[in-house]
Amino acid sequence: MTATADAEAAANELTPLADYLGSVLRRLRALPPLDLDLTQAHGNVLAEDVAAPHAFPAFDQAAVDGYAARWEDISGGGRGPSYVPAPSGTPGGRSIRLNVVGDLGAASWRPVRLTPGACFSVAAGAPLPIAADVVVPVEWTDQGMAAVEIFRTPKRGYGVRRAGEELPAGTLLARAGTYVSPALVAVFAATGIGHVVVRPSPRVVIVATGDELVDVGRGSQPGQVVDANSHALTAAAAEVGALAYRVGICDDDPEGLRGLLEDQTLRADLIITTGGTGTGPGDMVRRILSRREGGRAGPVAFTDVALYPGTALGFGTVGAEEVPVVCLPGDPGAALIGFEVLARPAIQLLAGAEPVFRPSVRAHLLETVSSPGGLREFRPAHVAERRGGGYTVQPLRGGPFTLSGLAEANGLLVLGERVTSAAAGSTVDVLLLDRRR
Repeated sequence: MTATADAEAAANELTPLADYLGSVLRRLRALPPLDLDLTQAHGNVLAEDVAAPHAFPAFDQAAVDGYAARWEDISGGGRGPSYVPAPSGTPGGRSIRLNVVGDLGAASWRPVRLTPGACFSVAAGAPLPIAADVVVPVEWTDQGMAAVEIFRTPKRGYGVRRAGEELPAGTLLARAGTYVSPALVAVFAATGIGHVVVRPSPRVVIVATGDELVDVGRGSQPGQVVDANSHALTAAAAEVGALAYRVGICDDDPEGLRGLLEDQTLRADLIITTGGTGTGPGDMVRRILSRREGGRAGPVAFTDVALYPGTALGFGTVGAEEVPVVCLPGDPGAALIGFEVLARPAIQLLAGAEPVFRPSVRAHLLETVSSPGGLREFRPAHVAERRGGGYTVQPLRGGPFTLSGLAEANGLLVLGERVTSAAAGSTVDVLLLDRRR
C-alpha cells in the first residue's frame, strides 16, 4: 500500500466534522432566562418576543424647531393670514404673516388649540397644538416673536410626527434570539419597556495544561513554551459575548487537574481546556478525562475529527452540575481553529443566539492552494468585495498553523474533505470573521 493510500485510509477512519458538531451541539441547551433591567440587557440575547406596550411617538409632536400652524392658513386657503411683500429674491414674491400666540417646548404639557391666522413657536419634540398639521422650519421665516413672516410654504404634514407613526402599540419589536443592541435598547425604552427577559452571557473558564508551559512576559526556551493559548482563547470567548475567565496554567498532574476542573464548575457554564488532547505519553487531559472507571466511560469523549489543523477534540461534562467541557489541542493555531469550529458555536448556543455559526460567502480564489485529502481545512485568508458584486479571497502565508496569518485574517478559507487542490479562479467557501478594525 502506498503512502498516499495509507493517508487516505487513515482519513477515512476520522469522524466527519459536520457529524461531530451535530452530535455535540445536540447535547447543549440554552441557559435559563433572566429578567434584566434594560441597561444591563445590552449584549445579551432575547429569550422571548418583545412587543411595544405603548406607541412611539406617544403623542403628536413637532419634528423640527419652527412654527406650528394650520396648512390652510399658510397655503393661502384660509381667511386669517395677511400677505405682505417678501424679501428680495423670495420665491413667489410675497410672504405670509401669522400671529405667534405662544411658545411650546418639549416639557410643555397643557393642551392648546390653534385658531385661524395664529401659530405657536415650537421646539423639536414639543406636543403639537390641536388643529396644527404643519411645522414651518425656523430658517424659512423671519424668526419673529409676536408675529412671524413665512417665506416658503412646506407641504401639509411637514415637520409633524403623529402618535404611533413609527411604532403603534402592540408592534413586535424583536423576536427571541435577537441580540440586544444599543439601538434596540433605545427602541425598548422609547416604547415604555424597562425590563426584558434574556439569556445570560455564558460564563466561560479557560484552562491551559502542560508541564512545559510558562506565563507570558518572557521568551520560550528549550523545555519551556509561553502560554499563548489561554490568553488568546479568553479573548476569543469575550469577543463572542461570553464572560470569560482565564484560570491560567495547570501542570500535567492528574489530581491537580481533577481538582481544578471540579472547582471551576461552581462558576462556569462552559470550561475550555487546551493541550493534552492527543495520544502521546504526555497528553494528560485525554488520559484523565477519558479514563473508564467502574465500567463506565470517562466524563469526556475524545474524537479524531476530519479537521485540519488539529484533529483531536474532546467534549463531555464534568462535576456534579455536569458543566460542559470542550478540550482543544495545544498548538496555538489548532486551538484557535478548534475554538472557531467547536467552542464558539457552543457559546452561541448557550447564549441562545441564532445562528450559532459565523456567516459565510462564496468567493473567487486568487491563488491555487493544496489541501490534505480527507480533512476539512480552515485556512487564514483575506476576503475583499469585488466591484460589481461578489468576493475575492487571498490565502495568507504559512497555512493554517501560522499565528501571524490568523492575526491578519478577516476570513477562513474552507476546503472540504474531498478537495486536495483548488485552482486559482475557482469558487470556494469562506467564513467571515467579525474583526473590529
